[in-house]
Amino acid sequence: MAFQAVISRKVLDRSLSSFGVGARSMSSWWKNVEPAPKDPILGVTEAFLADPSPSKVNVGVGAYRDDNGKPVVLECVREAERRIAGNLNMEYLPMGGSMKMVEETLKLAYGENSDFIKDKRIAAIQALSGTGACRIFADFQKRFLSGSQIYIPVPTWSNHHNIWRDAQVPQTTYRYYHPESRGLDFAGLMDDIKNAPNGSFFLLHACAHNPTGVDPTEEQWREISHQIKAKGHFAFFDMAYQGFASGDPEKDAKSIRIFLEDGHHIGIAQSYAKNMGLYGQRVGCLSVLCEDEKQAIAVKSQLQQLARPMYSNPPVHGALIVSTILGDPELKKLWLKEVKVMADRIIGMRSALRENLEKLGSPLSWEHITNQIGMFCYSGMTPEQVDRLTNEYHIYMTRNGRISMAGVTTGNVPYLANAIHEVTKSA
Repeated sequence: MAFQAVISRKVLDRSLSSFGVGARSMSSWWKNVEPAPKDPILGVTEAFLADPSPSKVNVGVGAYRDDNGKPVVLECVREAERRIAGNLNMEYLPMGGSMKMVEETLKLAYGENSDFIKDKRIAAIQALSGTGACRIFADFQKRFLSGSQIYIPVPTWSNHHNIWRDAQVPQTTYRYYHPESRGLDFAGLMDDIKNAPNGSFFLLHACAHNPTGVDPTEEQWREISHQIKAKGHFAFFDMAYQGFASGDPEKDAKSIRIFLEDGHHIGIAQSYAKNMGLYGQRVGCLSVLCEDEKQAIAVKSQLQQLARPMYSNPPVHGALIVSTILGDPELKKLWLKEVKVMADRIIGMRSALRENLEKLGSPLSWEHITNQIGMFCYSGMTPEQVDRLTNEYHIYMTRNGRISMAGVTTGNVPYLANAIHEVTKSA
């Protein structure tokens, strides 16, 4: 057998040589591949899980937790699953996904009685949550406006940069966060919109900006809309937190409605990860508002063509959950109640964290904790202070000081506040 193996190897080597492969070792094809850097967010969870400390706290995860720190499945989701179970087949969805899910999703973003929906001016497909919607749009931008660039806020969700980079769309940044005030750099933002070349693309967070939790006011949104229109820019909204930010989906869509009122043709990425807790189902929607129905048909066909070589067609289960909930008045009412409970808990934890810090006599202002909105609080802590929290107090978060308020509970907020106070009091 050993002799036969040697002969077989020699025959293989001769065959490879005849094709110009030479004596290359079959194990050397990937010898130049280095390990990828760890994701800054997912790496936090890995470190947390490896820590044996009983007092450890994870405020890095971007997923909702109840006041006991446990994952939550909404009752409206459980009921939808009960109705779905055993009643439907597992056939492929079309490339564009579930039309019922898409129709209900568009109502949330554009309005229940939107003329744009009635006039069939919106090209929309089911996407693999918000990430997939952004990626399909980035590829669409590259394919049909190859000379364009995307303006991305500083800071933003880190994956935004990865998405447009891998779609090979040139990126530029615009000012957004003002570190000194822990608020919006509105003057810088407006200046960058004005100075951008006409016809640029701007990525906007519709509500609950990630990672800062800093949103423009309604009046500021109106000024942003006016300036973007004056410059002929295209606004692409990433709306990952509709309903989860304030507890009211209509209020959280206000920025989009302002742009629609002003006559923009916009794009929107929507996700049900946060507001329905469907993190692992990867269900979302990409939509582009067009000139007319004819253009919408053409754009949708191209969005579907982009999806085809990526994943062919989207998964069915999450889409069924969403369409079942939003298509049933009682289930939708229950969802609206439950999403408000989630939002209110986050808002309550913001108040509790601020109050605990102020009671400790912190010399710093912590108003920004309650001024910001959504899942994340941009604390203003330095990477060195975050390292101290981890090393001395077993508290885990990303090194930019972003606190996931979902990880804050009535049980750990005093401990968290005390630790923050200790590492910041001499700042």
